[in-house]
Amino acid sequence: MSLPFDTIWLAGLVVAVTILLWATTALPEYLTALLFFTAAMVLGVAPPEVVFGGFMAQAFWLVLSGFVIGVAMRKVGLADRLAALLATRITQSWPRMVGGVVLICYLLAFIMPSNMGRIALLMPIVASLGEQAGLTAGSRGRIGLALAVAFGTFQLSASILPANVPNLVMAGAAEGAFGLHLSYVPYFVLHTPVVGLLKGLLVIACICLMFPATPRPLESAPRPAPMSGAEKRLTALLLTTLLLWMTDSLHGISPAWVGMASACFCLLPRMGFLTGDEFAQGVNFRTCLYVAGILAMAGVVTHSGLGALMGDALLRVLPLDPATPATNFASLIGVTALMNFVVTANGVPALYTTFAEPFAQASGFSLMTVIMIQVIAYATPLLPYQASPLVLAMALGKVPVREGIRVCLVLAALTAVFLLPLHYLWFRALGWIG
Repeated sequence: MSLPFDTIWLAGLVVAVTILLWATTALPEYLTALLFFTAAMVLGVAPPEVVFGGFMAQAFWLVLSGFVIGVAMRKVGLADRLAALLATRITQSWPRMVGGVVLICYLLAFIMPSNMGRIALLMPIVASLGEQAGLTAGSRGRIGLALAVAFGTFQLSASILPANVPNLVMAGAAEGAFGLHLSYVPYFVLHTPVVGLLKGLLVIACICLMFPATPRPLESAPRPAPMSGAEKRLTALLLTTLLLWMTDSLHGISPAWVGMASACFCLLPRMGFLTGDEFAQGVNFRTCLYVAGILAMAGVVTHSGLGALMGDALLRVLPLDPATPATNFASLIGVTALMNFVVTANGVPALYTTFAEPFAQASGFSLMTVIMIQVIAYATPLLPYQASPLVLAMALGKVPVREGIRVCLVLAALTAVFLLPLHYLWFRALGWIG
């Protein structure tokens, strides 16, 4: 049930100011999150369990555990060892290096069902790889590699059903609202050509052109030293973590709690790898607050009725007509992109999917087609705050916010011009649009 209109108006004001501050980086992102929490409670736009709901979300704990695992990998030297194994294979040229990183991000998405976990695992490895290839910290090349991990992980994983949170939210919402069950293979066939493969090539091209660099080719790697006891224990922990992530459908334990269990092990005295001081210095609590704020904002939008209000308004103005399928396709993608500004990628499928039935009736599309259209849109954020994995990757990779915004905007523009028409034609070729 929605709140009274004056409370909805206040909630809209708080959300709008928060989005503006995040988009313009007028204030540090963690300070904006703290201001959001404070304003929401002072103005009473939602109860505490909604305002602080981001701290109860699994994504928040994936972020925290990801920082801990990444710091442990760097400390014991495992990140450097893994980077050395890759160095001689992909450092021969800059396009090959960026392409290799993006490919690794995509392949890992098939076996590891968490954007946050993959980013936490890959970022220290890629940072070490950049160091070995002569790309110094803060250089254009190092920033480019970090963004290759960010966008290669988040955007491409949308083509694999269980590989990220928005996909799982969409599947759950479709089943809960309409009894529809999304299947792995049909989903993969529908989205992989454009959202996976072509988007991957676009990411590689953008990173190579926007962040030019000349890596130092490593013709041969020195014989690695024997693994230390700490490296062996951490390797065993990571393999166990990966195995549990891959089999979450069997044991039912969320990837977030698997990650937290691994993080706790890393912090154990004597058995673990990090001291209290190393934990305090290595974990970016500012980013954790930012992610909690993003997730909480989506909860406030839903609780206040802002989302429903926006959906009703959109239905009245959208040019949906069964006689114009291309316009319908573009309009529904535009709706998703607009929602992404307000509820972010994790919240979009929960909100958009609830409006799928009237959208289907107005457009003449099947209900499943309307639901599937949203994927490429929520996988193509216009600003980094719309996708918390991008925020995490930029924090771990020490990427300036303006650089993340630039890549978001360029990729979104190129996707709209080149990929959306191809995606529409692929929908038609497979019979999803008549």
